[in-house]
Amino acid sequence: MEKTALITGGSRGIGFGIAKELAKAGFNLAINGVRNQNSVQPILDELKDFGVEVIYVQGDISNKDNRQQIYETVISEFGKLNVLVNNAGIAPKERKDILEAGEKSFENVLNVNLKGPYFLTQLFANHMVDVKNELPDFSCCIINVSSISATVASVNRGEYCISKAGIAMATKLWAARLGEFNIPVYEIQPGIIKTDMTSGVTDKYDNLFEKGLSIQKRWGLPEDIGKVAAAMATGMLPYSTGQVVLVDGGLTIQRL
Repeated sequence: MEKTALITGGSRGIGFGIAKELAKAGFNLAINGVRNQNSVQPILDELKDFGVEVIYVQGDISNKDNRQQIYETVISEFGKLNVLVNNAGIAPKERKDILEAGEKSFENVLNVNLKGPYFLTQLFANHMVDVKNELPDFSCCIINVSSISATVASVNRGEYCISKAGIAMATKLWAARLGEFNIPVYEIQPGIIKTDMTSGVTDKYDNLFEKGLSIQKRWGLPEDIGKVAAAMATGMLPYSTGQVVLVDGGLTIQRL
């Protein structure tokens, strides 16, 4: 039976790394993003080269109507969804000390990073429960991509840290609620990953890695995250619902 995955923010950065690894594993893909399809077509074509079906579902997950449209499009196209990857996220447009940061930035970041995936999960979790009731052997899971910022404080981007801490609790909540249906929920917490989102601080982190910021002295790569997501999606962590996998090169290990 063919399997399908929806990856929010799947046309760039970590999301694209996840998309490639799931395509390699044979998943048909629904890629969500806010850019128009023409601008992401080369990405979609690259994913299709893996021999899987790929559709693009444009929409802003922070918007209720957009979320509903994303849901309806995916189910209409594929019938069933096996894997939801909540990856889409934004950073504050300006990093500001929490003594000065404004409400607009807080609302924007939390709407995309926390409210959006929470209610998108609600839509697809109900779908998965319905399918499970009809087909008990149906294989499905939910994967949340948060950040080490769920636990590591950055006082110049407090809204981002709070949004990721919220996702960490959402993982536990959905795992607890969906356990009776045998629908596992996982979380990946990336460290410093080389993407367009971090391109502006390349020199800073090159220097920090050289000085021992993480145990593995290199940037994380999108495919590092993708390989972990693929293991989750293909059932390689069958007894680990609610668990967090840190993909940070050992950055968060306390050392003397």
